[in-house]
Amino acid sequence: MSDEPQSWAPRDSSGAGGSPGNDRPTAPGEQPGKQGKPGKPGKPGKKARPRRTGWRRAIPTWRMTLGTLLGLVVLLGAGVFAAYRLVDIPAANASATAQSNVYLYSDGSVIARDGDVNREKVKLSQVPPTVQHAVLAAEDRDFYTDDRAVDVKAMLRAGWNTVTGKGKQGGSTITQQYVKNYYLGQERTVLRKAKEAIIAVKLNRQQTKDQIFEGYLNTSYFGRNAYGIQAAAQAYYGKNVEELTTAEGAYLASLLNAPSAYDVVAHPGNKPAAQRRWNYVLGGMVKERWLTAAERTATRFPTPGEAKPSNGLSGQRGYIVQAVENYLNHRGILDAKTLATGGYRITTTLDKAKQDAFVEAVDDNVTAKTSADRAADRNVRVGGASIVPKTGKVVALYGGIDYTKQYVSNATRRDYQVGSVFKPFVLTSAVVNDSTTQDGRRITPNTVYDGTNKRTVVGVQGSTDYAPANEDDVDYGDITVRIATDKSVNSVYAQMAQDVGPAKVRETAIALGIPADTPDLTAAPSIALGTANASVLDMAEAYATLADHGRHGRYVLVEKVTKDGAEIELPERTTEQAVSREAADTTTAVLRSVVEGGTGTAAQTVGRPAVGKTGTAEEDRAAWFAGYTPDLASVVAVMGQNPDTGAQTPLYGALGLPRVNGGGVPAETWAAYTEAALRSSPVQEFDLQTAPGSDEGDELLVDENADGGTDPSSSSAPDTSPDATPGTTPDGSAPPTTGTNTGGTDEGSVSAPDGNGDGNGNGNGDGDGDG
Repeated sequence: MSDEPQSWAPRDSSGAGGSPGNDRPTAPGEQPGKQGKPGKPGKPGKKARPRRTGWRRAIPTWRMTLGTLLGLVVLLGAGVFAAYRLVDIPAANASATAQSNVYLYSDGSVIARDGDVNREKVKLSQVPPTVQHAVLAAEDRDFYTDDRAVDVKAMLRAGWNTVTGKGKQGGSTITQQYVKNYYLGQERTVLRKAKEAIIAVKLNRQQTKDQIFEGYLNTSYFGRNAYGIQAAAQAYYGKNVEELTTAEGAYLASLLNAPSAYDVVAHPGNKPAAQRRWNYVLGGMVKERWLTAAERTATRFPTPGEAKPSNGLSGQRGYIVQAVENYLNHRGILDAKTLATGGYRITTTLDKAKQDAFVEAVDDNVTAKTSADRAADRNVRVGGASIVPKTGKVVALYGGIDYTKQYVSNATRRDYQVGSVFKPFVLTSAVVNDSTTQDGRRITPNTVYDGTNKRTVVGVQGSTDYAPANEDDVDYGDITVRIATDKSVNSVYAQMAQDVGPAKVRETAIALGIPADTPDLTAAPSIALGTANASVLDMAEAYATLADHGRHGRYVLVEKVTKDGAEIELPERTTEQAVSREAADTTTAVLRSVVEGGTGTAAQTVGRPAVGKTGTAEEDRAAWFAGYTPDLASVVAVMGQNPDTGAQTPLYGALGLPRVNGGGVPAETWAAYTEAALRSSPVQEFDLQTAPGSDEGDELLVDENADGGTDPSSSSAPDTSPDATPGTTPDGSAPPTTGTNTGGTDEGSVSAPDGNGDGNGNGNGDGDGDG
């Protein structure tokens, strides 16, 4: 250690220059302690900012404000980005996709709609350009030119007005409105508006403007329970959207803003406001050059039609819808589950004028004759069907008094016996099969049979123990097939069915159009008396086959089916010669005499050539008339059914009559309908080619040794001198004949034995058996 004294620098008590690492010498002219801030050597220092005191401490600095705003922007952007990523385009809500099925007459007018939502989607191409422009002018004129899906400014304004209590307001583009209608709901909340905006932006990237606009037109509400432009066109103007005029389109576009406020029919006082809105729409079209000023000047306000009540399933509508649904299902076109998805536009073959004529005929001839004072009248039911023979088109259906009161359709039900309207099929089968009697005589309309009441049917093995009674137990004795048809003689037709062969009769009936699965279509002699339970529509198809000279094709009830503008393929109708023309025409010739002088004379009031057959079911539970002109085949049935239990009941005493027979009310209803349905059509004559030996003058020789006519192999023609007024045609002239009647078999002048008349007394006695 050195003995020399140490030299120590004194401390600066002020601390100005004594911090470690800051022991540099003071520069010339520099005052101590003024070297600058610590850690920043060489820079001149600044005076410290005085602290804020008092009220100034509560006010944020501009740096704080800017930082906060930037932070909020970042947070908002992150939130929007997260929401955009997290919010997906949802599935459409059920109410937006729900559509009703629309059922139409052949002329395009509406029969009925099913489903809870009155909507029918259409393609954008189906909407006239002027109608499209009217909607754009009313709702979003920049829709096609502006790429933005969301109008932020309008949204903020609407949101602010809503929050501040100035009323709930819109401010949405067409895209946003479509999103609200199709994906979301109608509630007006901030959350829904936010979701609406995000989905609209996404949707705008995924769909074209046309797709969005089409969806908007199909989901918007126009009032009158009409969702979509097509339903609106029908609700206000009774036409399809394709037929809308510019003026009508502008009115419908006006409704989008406030449907209830602009319906000038429901609320006549709203007309001034509606006209102002309508003018606004048209003015917008002119401004956008979608309409010329001259066209605008020529446009007049199109007052819509009266609001119609819901076109539900009351009256005949429900029966028609039910029949169409069964038709589509059974023909393999649309099953029930698929049809239930809705949106199908189904054009039927039904003719509105003919449908109305059928309803009127039933109302006048049946319903008007019922009385609340007669217990039997509450059991009366009516079914009807009408088919054009050449095309197989069903042009009218009558299912009952009202679908909402009676669910089961009397036109298509298969639980009533058809009675003697089945008998013509036996004659047709006899001619088709060249059948002969038990003694080998060929069966023709002039073949003589024994018409004794309760005569036992004889087969090749002898007695069959089947002995049907004639109507009112009348004995007719020896009688020709023609007269037996006029009088509807059961004993003759039961024996003839046995002669032809019950199985062959059944085959012929099926070939004509009776379904093979028809209940009680049994191959037995009783088949001739109509024990089968075919429907009115089934019988109409079979009679239409006879009218079309034996050519059969299944009936057609639907002409066209579309969904969302696309057409559904329908099976093509094919026809075949089910029975020979001679067989069908021979039957027609015989049925002509039923109308001219037999049990069906009430049908003469149709006023044109017509043929037909009466029928009565067992215990008079149903009465039928089936007939046709060359251009229309129709069937009417009056049925008895207890409305409480559903049990079939006799018609005794109904409509103020002792009995209801096929030749009475059913024939009268048939004639009234057919006359009205064909009133504007030219009269057509039957063009018949009958089998040899079928004409009235072609009488068969009978055995001179006949012993009284109980044996069909030796029966002779009865001695029936005329004692009744010959049948006449509607114009009063004598009916045409094809030969000289030498055997007393002119059915227009023959009276029934035992003084029972010709079956025409009071228009009710049809002589039919009870099956």
